[in-house]
Amino acid sequence: MQCELCAYYTGESSVEVKTESDSNDITEHPHDDKQRPYLCTVCDIRFKGKQSLKYHKLTAHSGGNSHLCTQCNKRFSNRQSLRKHMNVHSSKYKCTECGKCFNSNQLLTQHRRIHSGEKPFECSVCSKRFTQALHLVMHSRIHSGEKPYKCHMCDKAFSQSGNLKTHMRVHTGDKPFECSICGKRFTTAGNLVMHSRIHSGEKPYKCHMCDKAFSVSGHLKTHMREHTGDKPYKCSLCNKRFSHSSSLQTHKRHVHSNRRPYRCPYCGKLFVTEDELKRHVHIHTGAKPYSCIHCSERFTRHYQLKTHLLKSHDEGTWLTCHICQKKFSHSGNLKTHVLRHEGVKPYVCNECPKCFCTSGELKRHLSVHLDYKQFSCYFCDKSFKHKYAVKKHFKKCSTVHGFNVNQSKCHV
Repeated sequence: MQCELCAYYTGESSVEVKTESDSNDITEHPHDDKQRPYLCTVCDIRFKGKQSLKYHKLTAHSGGNSHLCTQCNKRFSNRQSLRKHMNVHSSKYKCTECGKCFNSNQLLTQHRRIHSGEKPFECSVCSKRFTQALHLVMHSRIHSGEKPYKCHMCDKAFSQSGNLKTHMRVHTGDKPFECSICGKRFTTAGNLVMHSRIHSGEKPYKCHMCDKAFSVSGHLKTHMREHTGDKPYKCSLCNKRFSHSSSLQTHKRHVHSNRRPYRCPYCGKLFVTEDELKRHVHIHTGAKPYSCIHCSERFTRHYQLKTHLLKSHDEGTWLTCHICQKKFSHSGNLKTHVLRHEGVKPYVCNECPKCFCTSGELKRHLSVHLDYKQFSCYFCDKSFKHKYAVKKHFKKCSTVHGFNVNQSKCHV
């Protein structure tokens, strides 16, 4: 018989080529993929065997999950799967350490390795060990670069089938996981779990060194670098190291890039980031979004509130220099202060041999070499390299335009 998809003659009858569910257009195509020759034409997933394809058809597309578990209302496509599932309720395979139940002895054995720490499967390349053979197979693809699961819509490839399934939701827009509290939807169950902790306040990942807790494991991992001093991200231009990749990117924009795309509508000052511009605009608008819970004081900057709480209400912890015992309210100020004691000047000018203790000092110095003028007059748009120069000009220019600078503060 001739295959309708590619005109290949299989030599089999039409009954063998089409599965029972013609309405779902689920077709066996046993020749174009040697490893997974059986194709589901509804969702394009391939299978190694005919039975796997049939099981997939029953569970995914036919709606044939007719076998109901009376204890948890979960449905199964056949009696054998239901019978196996009932082992969970009967506690036949129960972990004596944590009480969790499984439907097979194999899954219980795998689970027990979590408690025992046993990892019998070892990577031959890097010697990393795993509790399950499947985890080793997935890990080995890091070394081989193998990505057997390909997206048919954008040609992206993945090392795990689950990652491809999740990726497909980018194209379909499917967000099957909904928050029961606020209705927000997510593409993965993991994202929903992390989101739910916003409502519950749960922070299951605890630091064993300072008792800080986090809702996301990645945040704990990043936090631990504060204790270990690990800084894995290195600037290729000045060799300075950072504990966060975002800090490295910010450093590159602030120190090594001349691009300042965000312009203040009040004074024309240019900024690297939108957040910097927003904070700066508070100077002109007079907005003070940070309020003290103990008194009526309000502040433009968060660090101002933190300093106020320390000085006025004795709330928080002072940071002390171990060399001269001087106290600071912010860790950044203490670090800079210690660098001055040690004579360390990590910020090097690319144009001349001068070195500086802080990025701010380097930024101010760079204006000597650069042509751009980041300070502009609000009235005439004339530009200046230095703040003091535009302030001086502003006083003259504002008088010409009938604006009394003595009655209103000049902000640049």
